[in-house]
Amino acid sequence: MDYTKNQSISAMFLLGLFIIMSTLDFTAAQTGVCYGRLGNNLPTPSDVVALCNRNNIRRMRIYDPDQSVLQALRGSNIELMLGVPNDQLQSIAASQANANTWVQNNVRAYPTVRFRYIAVGNEVSPLNGDTSRFVQFVLPALQNIQTAISSAGLGNQIRVSTSIETGLLGTTYPPADGAFRSDVASYINPIIRFLVNNRAPLLANIYPYFSYINNKAQIDLRYALFTSDGIVAGGVRYQNLFYAILDSLYAALEKSGGSSLEIVVSESGWPSAGGDTTTVANARTYNTNLIQRVRNGTPKRPNRAIETYIFALFDENQKNPEYEKHFGVFLPNRQLKYPISF
Repeated sequence: MDYTKNQSISAMFLLGLFIIMSTLDFTAAQTGVCYGRLGNNLPTPSDVVALCNRNNIRRMRIYDPDQSVLQALRGSNIELMLGVPNDQLQSIAASQANANTWVQNNVRAYPTVRFRYIAVGNEVSPLNGDTSRFVQFVLPALQNIQTAISSAGLGNQIRVSTSIETGLLGTTYPPADGAFRSDVASYINPIIRFLVNNRAPLLANIYPYFSYINNKAQIDLRYALFTSDGIVAGGVRYQNLFYAILDSLYAALEKSGGSSLEIVVSESGWPSAGGDTTTVANARTYNTNLIQRVRNGTPKRPNRAIETYIFALFDENQKNPEYEKHFGVFLPNRQLKYPISF
């Protein structure tokens, strides 16, 4: 028996197994969760972190730098997207000192938290009366937070971006014709240049649910839930609405100087009650299929896993309107609402 040959084969086998396992871990880790806290019956942050660890949830988005949450995340190995709330944008945009203090208190003070992104503002839009007053502060806040992160020596570890909603798109069909509305160009184009210059992804909240309920005459429910054979749009077969929306956003970026950008889906989900087509079965179907589908790329960006954050971790009983209370994968008592594997 040639022991040298067998040792070589064994080493090759182990190397191949390691590569396969590494790939599986990477794809499984693509899906994180959005941990909102607008509820009066939610578990403690330490219980939430333990719940995520038990369920193999390795990435999390939070919307503000709550100190109890950050403390619970210390040493947890969960990668974090940390939000700068919209109502803090003006202060951070006003001075570099304010941004430095924010980063010191909420990032540098937690060296054992694995910060991945800082989301500077959420769904700020010139078209939205609730958020339009923050538009002027987003870019300077991005710049000041980026400077603070770089000055702290964290520029290679943490990416600074902002999370947009797809209402900024003017054209979405076919996806190849995707383009931003002309009346948001002065807002979004400088942000795109900032992201390109800093090699940061664009964060985008993508909800086939809303596209479906607002256009039920043209969109098949199965297409929104990843269960149809797909459609041909512009000569390209799209298996699901999620891919189509994402590619229309990629097309819009290409037309606006952002062809090098990646998109991280910072929210996506389906409510289980409280509105049109909101059932536990639909929520389970959507989120289960979403976890599987983001392992693959879209027609425009094939064979590239899509980093995605499911909205949301829990039902939040203090949100409105009613359907907003029912996006949770888990009930507030920490029980899964339906079987799902991360």
